[in-house]
Amino acid sequence: MKAELQQMRKQSSGAIVNNSSLGGLVGIGGRGIYHASKHGVVGLTKSAGLECAPQGIRVNCICPGIFETPMVSGMLETQPEAMAELMKEVRIGRLGRSEEIADAVLWLCGPGSTFVIGHALPVDGGNTVR
Repeated sequence: MKAELQQMRKQSSGAIVNNSSLGGLVGIGGRGIYHASKHGVVGLTKSAGLECAPQGIRVNCICPGIFETPMVSGMLETQPEAMAELMKEVRIGRLGRSEEIADAVLWLCGPGSTFVIGHALPVDGGNTVR
């Protein structure tokens, strides 16, 4: 963010979208170190959002849930029981698609979200709604 903010301060505008995770909003046993780092991204986003808003810069983050990725494909093959348990929490009943993350990022960068500052946006098929 340091290099991005230098330029955005010069132009008095900009939008940054950090990438956290579902693990930045909730905890799951056995993933403490990962979740600590992702909670850190959410905290950084909120602090930077507050600091940068007066300069015309918006800082937000996305918090993806379970998406179609090579890592998830591997987990489906090697840990089917664990993945079945995780998928019970995905209310939409399917894995997310990469274009759904892209759509969220584009919205956070675009003119439709100019009043959104320091927000951690879940893109998780309803997992965090509970």
